[in-house]
Amino acid sequence: MIRLDQVSLSYEKGPEVLKDVNLHLPEGSFHFLTGPSGAGKTSLLKLIFLAHRASAGRVHLMGQDVAALSRRQLAKARRQIGVVFQDFRLIDHLSIYDNVTLPLRVAGQKEASYQQNVIELLDWVGLGGHIHALPETLSGGEKQRAAIARAVITRPKIIIADEPTGNVDPEMGIRLIRLLDELNKMGTTILLATHDQTLWSQFAHPRLHLEDGHIRHIANTPEPHPEAPIAVADEVVT
Repeated sequence: MIRLDQVSLSYEKGPEVLKDVNLHLPEGSFHFLTGPSGAGKTSLLKLIFLAHRASAGRVHLMGQDVAALSRRQLAKARRQIGVVFQDFRLIDHLSIYDNVTLPLRVAGQKEASYQQNVIELLDWVGLGGHIHALPETLSGGEKQRAAIARAVITRPKIIIADEPTGNVDPEMGIRLIRLLDELNKMGTTILLATHDQTLWSQFAHPRLHLEDGHIRHIANTPEPHPEAPIAVADEVVT
């Protein structure tokens, strides 16, 4: 699903942020991306969700060489990638429903074709009672779940998450990862960047550690943690 061959990245005439990175993530996999601040985690994610082009090497997504794609093909490929940011990036003057449906509207879909699916998705992530709410009225965890709903509403093949739990408390962070776990079980390939060891150490997903421009693969042995439903107040999602 994601393959990088000898990929390097530098900005203008600055030093290389990534150096000869080789990476192969199979379809349906879930990996944590770790590394110290400034190691290039966000830069690597931007390469994968096509916000940057590699300075050297090849990037393949969904079996396609990104460098060989036309502008129209790149746009189509981007629609297969959902992105979740730490700072949510919700539009303040739009309701949660309108925020989540924005990618569908941009793609030219008619509301009648997706309205029920959006309502069901918002119920699934525990936001069924906040469909018409504005982002400013929600908690950090609720905003992040809205951002996840927006990222998955187009049924992407890949989800890229950049520190998605950075603005929520530890318990909510665990719940958000378990929500992404459920999406992964449905076949979505997930790459999640985090600096929080207490978070990734509780899950069995393998880890990619980025440091000094290079990646190494690390098997992950989770620490025992109590199972709990993904829930907020009385709303249970799974």
